[in-house]
Parts: sequence; structure tokens; C-alpha cells
Amino acid sequence: MKTIQAKMHNSISWAIFTGLAALCLFQGVPVRSGDATFPKAMDNVTVRQGESATLRCTIDNRVTRVAWLNRSTILYAGNDKWCLDPRVVLLSNTQTQYSIEIQNVDVYDEGPYTCSVQTDNHPKTSRVHLIVQVSPKIVEISSDISINEGNNISLTCIATGRPEPTVTWRHISPKAVGFVSEDEYLEIQGITREQSGEYECSASNDVAAPVVRRVKVTVNYPPYISEAKGTGVPVGQKGTLQCEASAVPSAEFQWFKDDKRLVEGKKGVKVENRPFLSRLTFFNVSEHDYGNYTCVASNKLGHTNASIMLFELNEPTSSTLLQEVKTTALTPWKGPGAVSEVNNGTSRRAGCIWLLPLLVLHLLLKF
Repeated sequence: MKTIQAKMHNSISWAIFTGLAALCLFQGVPVRSGDATFPKAMDNVTVRQGESATLRCTIDNRVTRVAWLNRSTILYAGNDKWCLDPRVVLLSNTQTQYSIEIQNVDVYDEGPYTCSVQTDNHPKTSRVHLIVQVSPKIVEISSDISINEGNNISLTCIATGRPEPTVTWRHISPKAVGFVSEDEYLEIQGITREQSGEYECSASNDVAAPVVRRVKVTVNYPPYISEAKGTGVPVGQKGTLQCEASAVPSAEFQWFKDDKRLVEGKKGVKVENRPFLSRLTFFNVSEHDYGNYTCVASNKLGHTNASIMLFELNEPTSSTLLQEVKTTALTPWKGPGAVSEVNNGTSRRAGCIWLLPLLVLHLLLKF
């Protein structure tokens, strides 16, 4: 019975001691005496969320009682655990060190912790501050957006973390250089088609790797025809007219001749439409097919057109081929086996010598 009463007395006395020490400490009244460096706790302890934090207090053999407190709550008094938090455990209680560990640390564990000791009935304390770092996290970001060219847009990227993360926006484009904004908000006035694409939000605070999220921005604009060239085709041959147009959404194509629309299925004609491209193919061009054609590209924002000419390309005629043959025949052949100019000269001289007697005979008869 006396033993139980003694334990109860010691516990009550210790509770009164630690309570008074905590009360004095948080009212700004120092409770140290003698050696100003005793007891000595650690410097500020910095850990990441989810890790374990170790709080150490250096003591000596003058200490009769020791405890760890969090604000006004007693965590451990000697070997006795006073808190109900299973994450708080006693690591060591020796003549030189009194240490506890807080496992799986969270942000609400951040704050001051006090090592309180008693020597010769004089309470002394030392404080350490626990700092909890939290990796960056993007908690809110704009959804993908579709907007017409010339309008204004605003993108939002909200991030949390400890310390507070830095948020930046970057345009993911071959032409984009560096960051377009170093803020949670990205404002674009009068957006152009070149500014379409993906925008990347990055949040960083050096606790962990930056967190990255992306927003797709689609800029709608009316069609414009980038290429429309005429072509020449001989009668009876295959001919193709091509029309290329850029637009968002993709353009729809139509072909006209003399205000008459050409439709798929017309005999000898094929219309082939693809995104940004349309082809009009004639499989057997006739005289009737030659002329001016109009390519019309349109989407919900507007339309545009271009004229494309299909013209006759004459094939080489028989007289042209004969002329080419004659020209070829009159041209000296310089290829292998050709007679050299020296041999030709020798042959001509031989012919002249053979005609010389006849010429002399002719002159004699005249006289």
C-alpha cells in the first residue's frame, strides 16, 4: 500500500513539475539555472512528410527526472508514456541522452518540442522546433480548352507544399522558348493559332521532384488555302487537281465547275477528301474536262476558295518526231566507231583525184 501511494505521489509531483515547466516556458519565463547549456536539445529538426523524426536531449548524472513535451502535452516522462499516439516511441533513456521518435510525421506534428529535466529540485528546459516538409502537389488546374482565335484565355494552376512551391507555366512547342509565366495564373490576350498546343504547369519546392501537369489549348480558326496549282494533261490521260487548306476544325471541301458542284460518283471523276487536303481526279481527260475549277474549303468559322485550271497539254506529233529524226540524221555522230574528221578528209581528196582526168578530157574536147 505504501509502495502504491509512493508511486502516486511521485507521479503527481512529476506532473506538477512538468506542468509548471511547460507553463513557465510558454509564458516566456526561462526556467534554467546554473549551467546555461544544460540540458541541451538538438537544433531544429527538418523531416519530410511520412518520414520519422528523432528528438534527442543531452543530459548528465545530475538529472533526476526528464520528460519530453509537445507544447503543453506530456509525451514521455522517464520511461512512462503519457500520450496515446502510437507513433511516438521512446528510443533511449540513459545518463547521457533522452530521445524519442515520432514516426510517419505529418504536418500537424510541426511545432515546438521541449525537453524538461529536474536537478536538485530545479526544473530546466530546452526547446527544439520540428519542421515538416511536404512535397509539392497540384490540387487544381484548368481543364483542356477550345477557343476561337483572337479571344482571351486564363489558365489556373494551384499547388500546395511546404515550403510553398514555385509555380511556372511553359508552352510545349518547338517555337516556344523558356517560361511564359512564373505565376499560378497564365493570361493570354488575343490568342493566335501559333499559341495553340499544350501548356505545362510545374510546381517545385526542392523537397521532391517537380510535379507537372498539362493543359491542351485548341485554337479554332477559319480555313485558308495554302496550295492550289493548275496542271496540264493530254487528252485521254489521267489528271489530278489538288487543293490544300489549313483550318481548325478541319475544313470540308467542295469542287465546282461553272457554278456546278462536282459530286462523287460522276463517271470518270473521283473526289477524295482528307483532313487539310482534297483531290479531284480525272481518269480519262476529254476536251470537255478542260477549264477552270473552284475549290471551296469551309468550317463553322468561315470559308474560302481558290481557282485551279486544268489545261490541255499537247503530245508530240508525227511531224515533230520526223523533224527530230532529220535533225538527228544531219548531226555528225561522235560515238564509238564514228569516222574521224581526218579519215573524212582523206576520202574527199581521193574522190577529187578520181574526177581530175575526166575534167581534163572535158576541157580538151571544148577546144
